[in-house]
Amino acid sequence: MKQHQMIWYSLMISILSFVHIQCNQPSALKVEVYETSETGHALTRIYNFKPAEKALTIKIDPEVKFQKIVGFGGSFSQASAHLLNQLSYENKQKIINAYFSESGANYSLTRTHMASCDFSLRNYTYAKVENDLALSHFSIEDDTADLIPMIKAAQHISKSGFNIISSPWTAPPWMKDNKSYVGGKLLPQYQNAFALYFIKYLSAYQKEGINVWGVTVINEPHGNGNNWESTLFSPKEMSDFVQHHLGPTLAVNGWGHVNILGYDQNRAGLKEWVDEMYRDDQSSKYYAGTAIHWYESTYDYFPDALDYAHQKAPNKFIIETEGCIDAEVPKWRDDTWYWKKEATDWGWDWASEKEKYLHPKYAPVNRYATDIIGCLNHYVNGWVDWNMVLNTQGGPNWFKNWCIAPVIVDTEKDEVYFTPLYYVMAHFSKFMRPGSVRIGCKADNSQILTTAVQNRDGSIALAIFNPTDDPYTAHIKLINETINTAINSKALQTIIIKKTPK
Repeated sequence: MKQHQMIWYSLMISILSFVHIQCNQPSALKVEVYETSETGHALTRIYNFKPAEKALTIKIDPEVKFQKIVGFGGSFSQASAHLLNQLSYENKQKIINAYFSESGANYSLTRTHMASCDFSLRNYTYAKVENDLALSHFSIEDDTADLIPMIKAAQHISKSGFNIISSPWTAPPWMKDNKSYVGGKLLPQYQNAFALYFIKYLSAYQKEGINVWGVTVINEPHGNGNNWESTLFSPKEMSDFVQHHLGPTLAVNGWGHVNILGYDQNRAGLKEWVDEMYRDDQSSKYYAGTAIHWYESTYDYFPDALDYAHQKAPNKFIIETEGCIDAEVPKWRDDTWYWKKEATDWGWDWASEKEKYLHPKYAPVNRYATDIIGCLNHYVNGWVDWNMVLNTQGGPNWFKNWCIAPVIVDTEKDEVYFTPLYYVMAHFSKFMRPGSVRIGCKADNSQILTTAVQNRDGSIALAIFNPTDDPYTAHIKLINETINTAINSKALQTIIIKKTPK
């Protein structure tokens, strides 16, 4: 190595052995860097940085402001709750702490199901008595053994609290034209009764000490191929139901503060739904926003659809309410698999030929990180993962619709595995807090994904995802200062930038 190259290399080592800040005046910034990587970092705080041949520049502008963040988190399902109850007290608390404590992921936005879903042990409804229009026999008894105790355990641990979105997978079967849990439509004569179903649920959960922040009208109104619980709605049918039944019923009964989210399915169909939801002032009056899922593709987060939904109703929420590594049995204690492009989804086998291109093999970590950052950069206010806990089979699930959760457990051996997906979720939920605002953030390399928010305490949380095989030196420009750091190959970083008292 030539002498001048050795001098340059030594200089880079000295610069990158700590977070170096260049500025025109004495710096008042404190910088913390956390990384999850293929090489083994798991939300690890990084102090020493190796220089890289490749470099990128990221410009952050706090004066450019976009949407407000509602939160990040996962879902309380009967499957997850049932598994927790089979673990030792120590491991149960370990998982709840990991998700809801300040030292853990500190989840702030969650979801649960109203009555049964595919990740329940069996089919059940809260309204078992047919033609009980007043729902005098309504009961949440089926939730009291597993689901409600899990939510209460999380409430006990969470210091800052978290919001809950509740979604019915189906109306009670007797209210539907096919009298079945699966498929079918809500009969017109039962629209008021189904609206009352929400009131009864909200009231029953409130009596348990659980307040619900929002509801979706139905999970996946297009259905799921007539496989598990569902009720079909067209965009017009749902908006008419919200306008004339659900919205007024909530308002008259003192539940008008509960946020109603429409749609609740994949983004590729988003345009037709928001066009109908927000067709006029009356149709949009009771909607707080739109709920979306990610199952239309393993790599495309549909930015044009998200932008369209925002432009259609700039003051309404867009919240991703469900996403998971679907159609896969979990890989047990194999971190490497989650970084490799080996996973397949439902579309690998079942998508039509013209849509096969949307469903190639993918790396689970990449799918999560890319989707969350992509969503944030296109006006999404919150992002909720699906099941928090599943077993080594990817259940329990009465339909045997196996999936992966960030935390996998072996109940027979009383063992817990925190997959890399847990740490990916924590990068966002832990550092991008409710009430934060997305701010201007742009990288000069299209292969590197970035987004940034400013929290209510003034701190900036910058997420950087590097899916490439190359490490990068990163120059982060913030107003009149430059922060020099580095990111490993195949790594996700969150960089926290705080002003310190002078």
